[in-house]
Amino acid sequence: MKKSVFLLLSICFAASAVLAAGPVKIGLMGPITGSWASEGQEMKQVLDVLVEELNAGGGVNGLKVQVMTEDDGGDPRTAALAAQRLATMDVTAVIGTYGSAITEATQNIYNETKIIQIVNGSTAIRLTEKGLKYFFRTCPRDDEQAKVAAGAIGKLGVKKLAILHDNSTYAKGLADETRGVLANEKGVEIVFFDSLTPKEQDYTTILTKMKAANPDFVFFTGYYGEAGLLLKQKREMGWDVSFMGGDATNNPDLVKAAGTDAATGFYFTSAPLPKDLPSKEAVEFVASFAKKYGNPPGSIYSVLAGDGFRVLTYAIAQTKTTDPDKLASYLYTELKDFPALSGKISFNEKGDRIGEVYKVYKINSEGEFILQP
Repeated sequence: MKKSVFLLLSICFAASAVLAAGPVKIGLMGPITGSWASEGQEMKQVLDVLVEELNAGGGVNGLKVQVMTEDDGGDPRTAALAAQRLATMDVTAVIGTYGSAITEATQNIYNETKIIQIVNGSTAIRLTEKGLKYFFRTCPRDDEQAKVAAGAIGKLGVKKLAILHDNSTYAKGLADETRGVLANEKGVEIVFFDSLTPKEQDYTTILTKMKAANPDFVFFTGYYGEAGLLLKQKREMGWDVSFMGGDATNNPDLVKAAGTDAATGFYFTSAPLPKDLPSKEAVEFVASFAKKYGNPPGSIYSVLAGDGFRVLTYAIAQTKTTDPDKLASYLYTELKDFPALSGKISFNEKGDRIGEVYKVYKINSEGEFILQP
C-alpha cells in the first residue's frame, strides 16, 4: 500500500513539474467579431507580433508565452461567457477589452477567480472605483478626457454646445463628466443634451432635434460607427456644424462610414496615435507590425493592449512568478515609469494609469488624423 501511495505521489509531483515548466498562458479578450471587429482583430495582431518576438528571445524566465484568445463580440453577455471560458484555461492574466460596458460585465468574474485584467480601451471612471484588486488599465480614464475635451471646446471659441451620447457606460459617463467640467466655465452654454440608440442606420430624427437647438458645435461621446453615420447624414441634410468626438470615435472606419468629405474637419480626443508615438520602442514596434501585416497599426487601442501585455510579462520576469497577488502588488507598488509603446506607465492605488495621455486630433481633407498643437 505504501509503495502504491508513493508511486501515486511521484506521478502527481511529476505532473506538477511538467505543468510548472509549461507555457505562461495569457488571455486576450476583444471584439474579434461585431461592430468593433477592426479593434479586436488588430488587438490580436499586436499581441501576435509581441509574443512572437518575446518567445524568439527566450520567453519569460525561460518559459514560452501562449496567448489564449476569446471573442467578446462587443456584447456584455458574450463577454461574460468569454471571461468564464478564459477563467478555466489556467491563464495568469487577461488583456482587454475595448468597450467599458463590455469590461464591466467581466470584472467580477476575473476578480473572483484571481485573474489579473489589464484593459486597453475601457475608460469609464467607475471601473476603477470598485476596489477590485486585480484590475488595471493602460488607457486613461474619462475624467481626464473630459478636461481635455472641455479645454478644446473652449479653445475653439464655442458658445452654444450640443452634447450627444448613446447611454452606454462609457459615452454617458464622458458626456456627464464633460458637462460637469463646462458648468464651471464661462462663455459656453449647453443647449442640448440627449442620447441616440446605437447601431441604428438613420439618425436624421435626432439630428433634426439637435439642429433645432441651434448649437454652433456638437460633442458626440459615442463610438465611431455611429459618429460616421452622423457626419454623413448631417451633411446630407445640409447642416454645416462642426463635430468633435471622444476617443471611441478614433478609428479609420469612421472615415469609411462618413465619406472623406463629410469627415473632414471632425475633431476627436485620443491617446496619441501609433504614428505619433515618439519612443524608440514604439518606432521599432510599428516597423515590425508593418513588416508582418503590410501596414502599420491603425488604432491606439490595439497598441495599448500591447502595452498591457508588455507590462504584464515584465512583471512576471521581475517577480519570477505568476502568482496573482504578488503580480498585483508589484504592479501597484513597484512598477515605475515602465517604457511602454505609448509612453511611460505606472499605476496608482486604483489600477489607473498615472499621468496625462489625451491629445486632440482633426481629420484633414485626405481623411488623415492630424495631431493638433
